[in-house]
Amino acid sequence: MSDQGRTIVLVSGGMDSCVTAAMMHKTGDELLFLHVNYGQRTQQREEKAFHNLAEHYGIPDNKRMVCSIAHLAAIGGSSLTDPSIPVSNADLHSEAPPTSYVPFRNAHLLSIAVSWAETCRVQRIAIGAVHEDSSGYPDCRPEYYAAFNELIRVGTAGAGISIVTPVIHMSKEEIILLGAKLNAPLHLTWSCYQNEEIACGVCDSCALRLRGFERAGIPDPLDYAVRPSYNRI
Repeated sequence: MSDQGRTIVLVSGGMDSCVTAAMMHKTGDELLFLHVNYGQRTQQREEKAFHNLAEHYGIPDNKRMVCSIAHLAAIGGSSLTDPSIPVSNADLHSEAPPTSYVPFRNAHLLSIAVSWAETCRVQRIAIGAVHEDSSGYPDCRPEYYAAFNELIRVGTAGAGISIVTPVIHMSKEEIILLGAKLNAPLHLTWSCYQNEEIACGVCDSCALRLRGFERAGIPDPLDYAVRPSYNRI
């Protein structure tokens, strides 16, 4: 990617957004970090990871933004935002949306990023969406971001803003290996959907992360309540 000057990176605090930030940092761009709380179970832990990553990359306070869209918790429909819905154990073979799917969440996140980009005259927004997740999460598919870029084109005042998805065609294993190559601080990230102290090891996000690290041949630096092997799944 060519240097475009400034980039807003959506940083959830997870592994994919961390490696995306590392890739954008390598371009030499001036980075702005955006984190969105939407009433998720691990909101405090994810926000802590966000600030730790921002500190690592030297992002000053005036170039990091934390927003709240807690109305998604009021809308419900997801085990991430509704405590009455259990977080299901990992099923890496399933092609159906898991209970952790938050309906249309990424559109809310991207809309905030586009508004900030248009105000700050930033032309690039980077998000760590991964196609490997898209069987369960429709807003992780490449065509979703192509459509959103068209929406930005017709819905902004000629700002020239576009979304980039640099890890979208990579597996978790490839993301981890690239992160290691870029010295991305994966030890600062958080992936678990249901715990904030010790990762559960059994939710979809923990399973994908554990399998990725195992296949990459790199120890996962996080502590887990249980640490199953998902390598053959």
